[in-house]
Amino acid sequence: MEKINIFAHMQEMETQLEGMRNTLADWKQTVKELMEANQQLSLENEQLRRILKREAPLEVEQRLAETQTQLPSGEGQGEVVGEGYDNLARLYHEGFHICNVYFGHLRTEGDCLFCLSFLNK
Repeated sequence: MEKINIFAHMQEMETQLEGMRNTLADWKQTVKELMEANQQLSLENEQLRRILKREAPLEVEQRLAETQTQLPSGEGQGEVVGEGYDNLARLYHEGFHICNVYFGHLRTEGDCLFCLSFLNK
């Protein structure tokens, strides 16, 4: 009778170990996903810092120029569309997606056909 209890106890321990192994596998997958996301965000952050350092002095000059030459309402609306397009093109060339599928994500695999088709419209 004692041998049956030992066997049942061993089987129970085996079940618990299997459950812990599955939990550990889930945790490993979660950690892997978090590390990948962290790496991607670090790359984006680094690129944005470089862009910010490069454009910060230009932004101050642009704001000064805008305040000095403000157009009355209704005029210059064609310029706004062109300016928006230029901003999107600049973002694309800096390595970010501008398409509706991956907007704002870092382009890591070269050109994006969605973005290019959007720019060609």
